[in-house]
Amino acid sequence: MEHHNNFSRRLLVLSVLSTMFNSLNAVEFCSNTILPGSIGDLGEGGDQGDQGRLGKTGPPGLLGLTGELGGKGEVGRTGKMGPAGDKGDAGEAGVEGPSGLKGKAGTTCDCGRYRKVVGQMDINVRKLKNAVKFVKNVILGIKETEDTFYLIVKEARKYREALMNCKLRGGILAMPKTTDTNTLIADYVTQAGLTRVFIGLQAGQKGGGPVYADLTPVRNYTAWGLEEPSGAPTNTSCVEMISTGTWNQVECDATMYYVCEFKKSRRGLATVL
Repeated sequence: MEHHNNFSRRLLVLSVLSTMFNSLNAVEFCSNTILPGSIGDLGEGGDQGDQGRLGKTGPPGLLGLTGELGGKGEVGRTGKMGPAGDKGDAGEAGVEGPSGLKGKAGTTCDCGRYRKVVGQMDINVRKLKNAVKFVKNVILGIKETEDTFYLIVKEARKYREALMNCKLRGGILAMPKTTDTNTLIADYVTQAGLTRVFIGLQAGQKGGGPVYADLTPVRNYTAWGLEEPSGAPTNTSCVEMISTGTWNQVECDATMYYVCEFKKSRRGLATVL
């Protein structure tokens, strides 16, 4: 009897399960999923958003093209002083200065014999110096007449400076008072490779015509390039000689070489240089 009841229960369970399975197959499942609609129109652009955070530094780019040359910059600061240069050549000897003032008398000495010897040596040294100076002049090509010799001084100076320099040397600016003298000086200028020099002549003085450096008037001989100048002295009343022997008026402030003349005397030989 009990066995029969168990069988009945199992049969009832199977029947219930079969009924439930059939019911499930008959039920349609519902879905809550909403299908998308068609694409709408493009909306208006929104406002610019806040600046984002700075990103990481990217890799370096390629080397760009060389730019145009910039403008000249300002002068930089003065650099350090460089090393000292080589010693230059010695300059030419300057013009001999005027004699100094006479010194005070010395004290009496009992060495007269030695003083005479030293004095004679001084004289001999001075003579030797004068001889050397004269030889230098000869090498430089001094021109001379019977009583005068001429020296081109290759120092560019204004007329008045040239006049004073010749006086300091014991001479005077050259004064070509004759045809022979003028030709001699002109040839001298040409041989020296020069084109013009100052001579001792001024084209106009108060109350008269041209005069030489010794203030004597120009009379018997002239070699003016154009016509003889006249009138009161001006800044253009100084005179040059060109290599052809012609005289021309020039600016007194012009600078050029000049010719000094010296009389043939002991003093002239001693002071020519």
